[in-house]
Amino acid sequence: MSSYLLVDIGAGTMDVLWYEENSGLHYKAVVKSPAPCIAEKLAATPGDLLITGVEMGGGSLSQMLADRAGRGRVVMSASAAFTLHHDLSKVRSRGIEVLDDSAAEELRKSGSFSSVVVGDLDVERLAGIVKGFGIPFRFDIAAICAQDHGTPPAGVSHLDYRHNIFKARLDRTPFPHELLYKDDETPSTFNRLQSIAKSAAALPADEVYVMDSGMAAILGASMDLQATRKERLLVLDIATSHTVGASIDNGELAGFFEYHTHDVTLERLEGLLVDLADGKLEHRRILEEGGHGAYIRRAFGFEAVQAVIATGPKRRLLTGSSLPIVYGSPLGDNMMTGTVGLLEAVRRRKGLPPIQYL
Repeated sequence: MSSYLLVDIGAGTMDVLWYEENSGLHYKAVVKSPAPCIAEKLAATPGDLLITGVEMGGGSLSQMLADRAGRGRVVMSASAAFTLHHDLSKVRSRGIEVLDDSAAEELRKSGSFSSVVVGDLDVERLAGIVKGFGIPFRFDIAAICAQDHGTPPAGVSHLDYRHNIFKARLDRTPFPHELLYKDDETPSTFNRLQSIAKSAAALPADEVYVMDSGMAAILGASMDLQATRKERLLVLDIATSHTVGASIDNGELAGFFEYHTHDVTLERLEGLLVDLADGKLEHRRILEEGGHGAYIRRAFGFEAVQAVIATGPKRRLLTGSSLPIVYGSPLGDNMMTGTVGLLEAVRRRKGLPPIQYL
């Protein structure tokens, strides 16, 4: 019986699902995400700081480290500094020193700085969570998702760059699971996902996959029981930091949009969903509003929508909506949307029998 470890690393929470293929047995947990955990650790670390490790989700780390640099020395390895910005001159402009990785390692060995290692995937912490389920820390397949803006060439917006990568892939094959990558297939431009894949090499798993969390959420929401036998539907995942909505037409991704959750209102969400189905969203306009962009392959019209399924920790934003919203809970849990998307993406990739996410 194959066992799966699925991990969705968000800005507010890290959602963990263990699933056994033949029996359907599963255990799950929702815990604080790595970024606030590391921010708290850094805030409690005295003296001059040396930060090494790999790129991770930044969250509140950027401002906290800039404030800390105003009171003492903060030194980061180049790999860790990508957490704050891919243009390292902008990291240095905040008063933070950046060294190449080898020089940072030598400084760590000197013992003259308080040292903290950063990264999205803490294998020891995951082991504690899984062992708390009462099962062995050993898996056939592990899959992890996180949002990765990509590393654009100079002069190119990271939002445009990420959007164009998704568009090129989805134009060829319009299914979210196409954005699932085996660890050694992860595009070099997705530095954060590559960092996660490298860290995941320490997991006791035979295979490792990584995926963008937005695509995982779209796929997971479409696996909700209320989407069964629906040909045309809208799905919406309102997460701590980012909101993603998508139109699904006979299983194909017809379009999607991404927004910062703190910038979106109920009225704007309703407009985005209707315009998405009607094919009226424009990528450039969404960017100008402060969102991440939009993608339209085809429109089927809002009148043809058979279900609007909402998931995510901040879906209370939809309270009072005039739209026919239903609240989704794939695998019986609103917070498992991303992990279910990961599991379904792996299932499709490997051609395994269908799973009922009840």
